[in-house]
Amino acid sequence: MIVDGLAELEGRAHDVCVVGAGPVGITLALELADKGKRVLLLESGGLKPSPITQELSRADIVDPAVHDDMRITVSRQLGGTSNLWGARCQPLDPIDFEDRSAFLGARWPIAHADILPFYEKACSYAHCGAPVFRGPFERLSNADDRFDTERLERFSRRPAFQKAHTQALETHPLIDIHLHATVSDLILDENAAVKAIEVSDLSGNRLNLEATTVVLAMGGLETTRLLLAMQRKTPSLFGGPDGALGRYYMAHVIGEVADVTWADAEIDAAYDFSADGYGSYARRRLIPSDREILEKNLPNVSFWPVVPPVADARHRSAILSMVFLAFAFKPIGSRLVAEVIRRYHAPKGVPKSPHILNVLRNLPSAIAYAPWFLYHRYVSAMRIPGFFVRNPGLKYGLSYHAEHFPTADSRVWLTDEQDAVGLPRLAIDLKFSRKDADALLDAHLFLDRWLRDNNLGTVAFRQPVEQTAEAILASANHGTHHIGTTRMGAHRNEGVVDRNLRTFDVTNLYVASSSVFPTSGQANPTLTAVALAVRLSHHLTSQSR
Repeated sequence: MIVDGLAELEGRAHDVCVVGAGPVGITLALELADKGKRVLLLESGGLKPSPITQELSRADIVDPAVHDDMRITVSRQLGGTSNLWGARCQPLDPIDFEDRSAFLGARWPIAHADILPFYEKACSYAHCGAPVFRGPFERLSNADDRFDTERLERFSRRPAFQKAHTQALETHPLIDIHLHATVSDLILDENAAVKAIEVSDLSGNRLNLEATTVVLAMGGLETTRLLLAMQRKTPSLFGGPDGALGRYYMAHVIGEVADVTWADAEIDAAYDFSADGYGSYARRRLIPSDREILEKNLPNVSFWPVVPPVADARHRSAILSMVFLAFAFKPIGSRLVAEVIRRYHAPKGVPKSPHILNVLRNLPSAIAYAPWFLYHRYVSAMRIPGFFVRNPGLKYGLSYHAEHFPTADSRVWLTDEQDAVGLPRLAIDLKFSRKDADALLDAHLFLDRWLRDNNLGTVAFRQPVEQTAEAILASANHGTHHIGTTRMGAHRNEGVVDRNLRTFDVTNLYVASSSVFPTSGQANPTLTAVALAVRLSHHLTSQSR
């Protein structure tokens, strides 16, 4: 049942209240309900996005060049940020669960084996096909094992979770969903357990609901904000003012500072998107082997080829310029991709006339490509997950997606300004360090040596090698992966939640979010956050038994 507003909330008994109806919250609610639990799912937004509800997410960004505006990186609506999601699905890697604390300064209190069984169900919820994340390719398999050439990422066929699971959400007898219901406070009893949930709407209405078990699945930073507000009233909570809450904020180090040229067309083809027969599109990534990461203190990083920057008209490609022009015209671009992606590919101030000339030079190819891509991207049941055009020169931008090393001074905190429901707004200071850049430069140099040694290709930097670390730092920015601010730890002096995602200081309060990750890994976080939600449903069910 889906209800808009606070009507009918009072007097209803639920086993578990899940706050936030994004991918994690929806997964957890469906899993618990299938196990016989009555679930209340509270969502701050409505069925569609609204500027008024998005304004609740506004935050003070210390450096806007490093972190995106929160109003475009989250989506307060049913389905949450799955409405903005790029649909990438990857599990965390075994190396992420190895003890690298001497280098990273953090480690997971669970093993890879503790989460591995839950990825299959996570793939089902994410509609990304079978949990097959390796694919051998003979030409690459003959290379030495300093790099892993078999690693795959998968892509969701139906990324908007509320659309993918519409029938179950609307008809499951054990799930009650309330929209425009913002949790503005959690009220504790004398035993440090949540006894009531304060729920507010934008009209000023408030009510308190009795609580049994509460799971915060509001997204990494919104969850952190609510916990910080609780800590402001009771400073000893969650490790106290000097504890982990709000600190160790991570995203990923992303960008391009080099180009890759493949040795032959066979390798070129291996790095294109492919429907591999397991139920979704997949794509190969290049990742240093676990051994090399450990021995050389490399970051866990993945590399893959991308088209040249579409905003740079010097590529002289009619297709790429047509893409730029579509993105640059906001009424069209914002319907094609999330706003943060549109701005990345079509920044303000780029002249349009050179792109128009590119299109006119080879108009037939642009006209032929557009309907094919639009159909396979937005109409076909097996939607192509991204934009990639191969070229006869076999030269591409070399994209990287690297783990972001945790540091305590990369953090968020509360300001004195309040939003419309009375919650203090966040200040966000995401920091990338020289250590991130130096390690990533080492990984690029290592990849170049490996490609040359195996006659697979070459890497060419876009700036002098000695300036590359600075180039990595200059282009480091993020805002859509909210990792680390409520991290999992072995004890309350190390983290905010334990190995089962329960907060150390509030006995019936859990956090289900990528914010519990102690390290970020190279993989996009959504699939692992969903897998942790599936794991949490098993824990909550066993606890009640």
